[in-house]
Amino acid sequence: MAWGELKNTAAERRLFQRRALVMLMFVMLLMAGLLARMYQLQIVEHDTYTTLSDKNRVQVQSVPPPRGLVYDRNNVLLAENRPVFTLTVTPERVGDMDDTLARLTSDLSISDEDLERFERRLREPRRPFQAIPLSYDLDETEMARLAVNRHRFPGVEVEAELVRYYPHSDLTAHVLGFVGRINREELQRIDPVNYAGTNYIGKSGIERFYEAALHGEVGYQHVETNARGRILRVLERVNPVPGEDLQLQLDLRLQRRAYELLEGRRGAIIAIEPSTGGILALASVPGFDANKFVTGISVKDYRALSQSIDKPLFNRALRGQYPPASTIKPMMAVAALDSGVTDKDRRIWDPGYFQLREGGRRFRNWNRSGDGWVDLKYSMARSNDVYFYEVGADMGVDVMSDYLARFGFGEDATLDVSGALNGLLPTADWKRAVKNEPWYPGDSVNMSIGQGFLLVTPMQLATATALIANRGDWVEPRLLKDVRGDRPVEELLPEPTREPLQLKDPETWEYVVDTMEEVMHGARGTARRAAQGASYRMAGKTGTAQVFSLAQDEEYDEEQIRERLRDHALFVGFAPAEAPEIAVAVIVENGGGGSSVAAPVARALFDAWLEEFPSDEPASVVSDSGLAEVNADGR
Repeated sequence: MAWGELKNTAAERRLFQRRALVMLMFVMLLMAGLLARMYQLQIVEHDTYTTLSDKNRVQVQSVPPPRGLVYDRNNVLLAENRPVFTLTVTPERVGDMDDTLARLTSDLSISDEDLERFERRLREPRRPFQAIPLSYDLDETEMARLAVNRHRFPGVEVEAELVRYYPHSDLTAHVLGFVGRINREELQRIDPVNYAGTNYIGKSGIERFYEAALHGEVGYQHVETNARGRILRVLERVNPVPGEDLQLQLDLRLQRRAYELLEGRRGAIIAIEPSTGGILALASVPGFDANKFVTGISVKDYRALSQSIDKPLFNRALRGQYPPASTIKPMMAVAALDSGVTDKDRRIWDPGYFQLREGGRRFRNWNRSGDGWVDLKYSMARSNDVYFYEVGADMGVDVMSDYLARFGFGEDATLDVSGALNGLLPTADWKRAVKNEPWYPGDSVNMSIGQGFLLVTPMQLATATALIANRGDWVEPRLLKDVRGDRPVEELLPEPTREPLQLKDPETWEYVVDTMEEVMHGARGTARRAAQGASYRMAGKTGTAQVFSLAQDEEYDEEQIRERLRDHALFVGFAPAEAPEIAVAVIVENGGGGSSVAAPVARALFDAWLEEFPSDEPASVVSDSGLAEVNADGR
């Protein structure tokens, strides 16, 4: 067979053409699919992929609002914001966290406490891509070192932020409180949108009570970033609304004077303007530096404060609960007179002690030899206990507790003071529930002179004293005076709820004020030495509270008693007596006698407020940070 008979050229050509056609159709089909996919991606789903691309390139960042400033009544700056540079880490952008932290620690002086705090926050719930602070308040050298090595640390940034600063921290720590980092519990209750980008929140004091007003409203900005997440430019920005600036009733001059008068001691002073309820001074001594708590206090510093025997973190003015001793007698006098248990002319024989029944326990007067026949005015001036023992036994616990409650004892009667305790206003039901015992007449005797179960705070004593100064008109103590801006102060200040304390005979108020004037200016007044040389009349009452009980016939010897077991010295009063401008409550822990220790402190405050400060000319007051504020409204 010839070779030509075996090879069919035409058939092979047709086969090749068919195969080429099939391949061409397959290629065209692939091209059509590719074009269709390109059309879908670039035309149909253009908006979708543009958005996804922008998410890689454009980020929405929260812009925290500047926190509102706080001023005293004379426009002295008490709380401001200062810029600091913070080293932050965004975990989602860090490849190897352990290696990054190790290299950062070797390059910078990051303390073990900062590392522990960072690792703790790393484990806590947080918002995605939220930067976590690692080190605070970087200096220029540290920032320069980070700038040079920035390429080695993806996800690590140096951020500028405003943090709280208290120029007069030791003086205002217990009034203003302080801000601190938002913790897990607070994260659950705050508005996550409005607090996006905010790292600090009010922890105590004014900072906590007016947190909503001081914080402001969050803003945001659209920023363009590169592949490393570095911001290239800001595309759009909505500015945050700064927090409200608040002006307080507090007078820094009087606050400073209160701290100076208690220097080297432990105690508290509250000063109130009776006509407005404005708290002019709220001093708890010793104080502490609140600035240490803002970015996180070190373990060493916190241990030193918390373990100090003087308890500087304890707010004695609001949370210290003490026996009021004889400072409760003006309120007891109002109760006894208004309830009809006694009158202005009633006289009681004082042999130096009081007995509920013959042969029973003797309740001693501080003057062991007795004062003889005494009436209410003499008993108040002399601080005679026997008179009040008898009227207290006649009133009983129900009458005494009812009237003391109307003076604000047993509750927090302030409007905007954060953290105040209620003290303890005992009743028969309370003792039965807590002690599982009935109320004995002897309990009423002790209560009548401010001993026994009765416990009060310095704030409550000052509030009750201001009520007497106002002759029964209730003006709840408050710290807020004004709001800078268009917002009315009434929107922030809680609504007053107290009704005037109306007595059956309004002249009772004047009589009780007269008895308190006798304490200061009478020939037998316990505080007459403190009032000597005054150009104005003042009304007051001294008190000496026992820290521990004495046996029936045991004598008190101050020299033989440990200093911290000595009596507390107390004083309450107001001035001028006829038209009060200031009411105060003073307690000096373990200070001894109220007449010799606490009364002179109050006199110094009266002199400062009534005579020294009004003569000061308005001047430009410059805070420690160098920010000048104009002293515009005198006192």
